[in-house]
Amino acid sequence: MSAAEQIARIGAARPLVTVLGDFLLDEWWTGEIERIAREAPAPVVDVVERRAAPGGAANTALNAARLGARVRAVGTVGADAAGEEVRRALADAGVDVTRLRPVPEAHTITKVRVSAGGQLLLRVDETRPASWSGPALQAFLTDVREASANADAQLICDYGSALTDEIVQALAGMPRPPVRVVDAHDVRRWGATTPDVITPNSAETERLLGASLGEGEARVDAVGTHASQILAASGAERAIVTLDSSGAVLLDADGRMHRTHAHPTPEKQASGAGDVFVAAFTVARAAGSTAPKALEFAQQAADVAVRTPGTCTCSLEQLGAWASRTTGAALDADELFARLEEHRAAGARIVFTNGCFDVLHRGHTSYLRQARELGDVLVVAVNGDDSVRRLKGPDRPVNPAVDRAQLLAELSCVDYVTVFEEDTPRALIRRLRPDVYAKGGDYTPGMLPEAPDVAAVGGRIEILDYVSDHSTTQIIGRIRSAQRN
Repeated sequence: MSAAEQIARIGAARPLVTVLGDFLLDEWWTGEIERIAREAPAPVVDVVERRAAPGGAANTALNAARLGARVRAVGTVGADAAGEEVRRALADAGVDVTRLRPVPEAHTITKVRVSAGGQLLLRVDETRPASWSGPALQAFLTDVREASANADAQLICDYGSALTDEIVQALAGMPRPPVRVVDAHDVRRWGATTPDVITPNSAETERLLGASLGEGEARVDAVGTHASQILAASGAERAIVTLDSSGAVLLDADGRMHRTHAHPTPEKQASGAGDVFVAAFTVARAAGSTAPKALEFAQQAADVAVRTPGTCTCSLEQLGAWASRTTGAALDADELFARLEEHRAAGARIVFTNGCFDVLHRGHTSYLRQARELGDVLVVAVNGDDSVRRLKGPDRPVNPAVDRAQLLAELSCVDYVTVFEEDTPRALIRRLRPDVYAKGGDYTPGMLPEAPDVAAVGGRIEILDYVSDHSTTQIIGRIRSAQRN
């Protein structure tokens, strides 16, 4: 199911999602440094701009609303300016804040980031553990029960401040919506609530296991190795382990594993990306999508969000625009070159491969996944229709270049697709200067006319595994043979 189909499904369903947990305010103070303080050798930041946005559970609720859900926020904030700002921003986004109650004796959690010259210098957190009076606790539990009674999903955002052990136990004994997603720093304590899905990040998973997952792509295999331990320790039916630049891994109780790849971005921006991810997953599940399809939707939303300065957010409109841009017509060489230069400047490793991809099959997808693991950005160059006819004969291609490019762009392991009209991509390789040139196992380096061009731009050639009996020519031959018989 494509992003466009997911968007249409959500728009038709308008699912009802209850969000409860730690509601806070994120702030950014941006300024300039021109002197050092007299009191101590510390820089003085002259603040020129202050911005604020909902954070934590508030950002999750905001994103769920922007992604097409009807949202009820359940929790408390302080009866202070920060709390009022959180409630106002959520209400403006269409979130029902009737049950997000300002409490006079409470203090709204704030996180202030101070930066100058594009560099984050300091983060100041004002957090105080919740202290629930008897009446306030009972009112909160009543609000949760009422808000969740006819909801399609319940999303719990636990960052260690508002939801006490007493609340966790109370929730475990309550009726619940069809979908319960728990996003918590410590998922172990939510086992009694039998979550449908938990969403720990890499560090939280390591704390759950008491073991390291390793670094980079090695974490994906480590998560699969520890799948049964992760699910058993959390009491969840499924777990999604988010791995920042390495995407995310969905673990099922039956042992299946589904993985997404994050589309890279030059910007070092991730504040609130996890909130976007879990909001998008929950909304898609609440609208009836399968867990793997909801995972893909969540990854796409997070990819969009990290391109936005400040706390990450994503709307259905933004997601639709991004989907049409990335899964429609392939990029031309000039636009692709410009994007790759940004990635290269950010230190990303560029992987390039090419082919006709006339009938996409398991051999293709297997080697494309392997190719993606060789670097940070995977570019797939597709032979144009005239080029395929010259290489494969007058009855090829079966599918036109625009369709072949779009199918490839739908794969989560593929970052960019372009179409070239020559018989070989030698000129394109010279232009794009990939770090790695990947080809399937039915080739050897000596068979590649592109080898001198790869060497000329300082790249290396990687020959990947070959999946036998899965060539396009063989598949077309079997189809034609079946038709004759």
